[in-house]
Amino acid sequence: RLIVTLLPRLIFCDGGQGRSPQKSHWSYTGTLPCIITDRHPMNKQTTKRIFILVISGLLIYAGYWIYEMYQFANGVKEDTPRFIENLLKNEIQNGDIIFQISTSEQSKAIQIATGSKYSHMGIIYKLENDFFVYEAVQPVKLSPLNEWINRGENAHYVVKRIKNSENLLTPETLTKMKEIGEKYAGKDYDLYFEWSDSRIYCSELVWKIYKEAVGLEIGELEKLGDFNLTDKAVKQKLMERYGDNIPKEELVISPASMFKSDQLITVFEN
Repeated sequence: RLIVTLLPRLIFCDGGQGRSPQKSHWSYTGTLPCIITDRHPMNKQTTKRIFILVISGLLIYAGYWIYEMYQFANGVKEDTPRFIENLLKNEIQNGDIIFQISTSEQSKAIQIATGSKYSHMGIIYKLENDFFVYEAVQPVKLSPLNEWINRGENAHYVVKRIKNSENLLTPETLTKMKEIGEKYAGKDYDLYFEWSDSRIYCSELVWKIYKEAVGLEIGELEKLGDFNLTDKAVKQKLMERYGDNIPKEELVISPASMFKSDQLITVFEN
């Protein structure tokens, strides 16, 4: 930055030193002795040196900004605490629902089958002074919010909240949500998307907690056969898990269905 700052002053300056400035080739008021004036005509060697100096300065300047952009593009994870600080300013609350684009192997198939880019979700809880996400992964667990965000594609996320939350999500209700969620803690992730409690998947966990604790059914239950199962990536995943016996009548709640529910409002999106 110093070179870039001083470069114009080295090239475009007045006479300085208390004398009336000589007419220069560029009009610029500076404080450093002038390099180019009518009193100091340029020769080829001087011109070459100035040209090299200008080009060097421009290259350094360009390199600096390329580096800054690279750091920004690759430093999303390092900046996550700043994202969380912004979330706090937007009054993130206990019980908010957070969505992301998962980077898991099955994410692409889920996106295609459901027609939505969001393929993973969880419930946000504030414990003491930190935020966590209660999620169904392998196994069902609480994950620090910044860690959860960093696992998503490009650390992108959307936070949503149920309507009338100020009346529905009372301290007693939130306690009940945590108690209900506790019975799923440590359970295996349900790769087969079965509507049972023996294993559980991400949207099923959130849906059941809200259903049992708040009495809300967020999103519509659909049959597995209602999704787009014709894509090659989807077919491959179905074959891996079910073989030729795809349970098309199995009830499923998808992240997509909950994301677009009119019972939720968007609170924050990065």
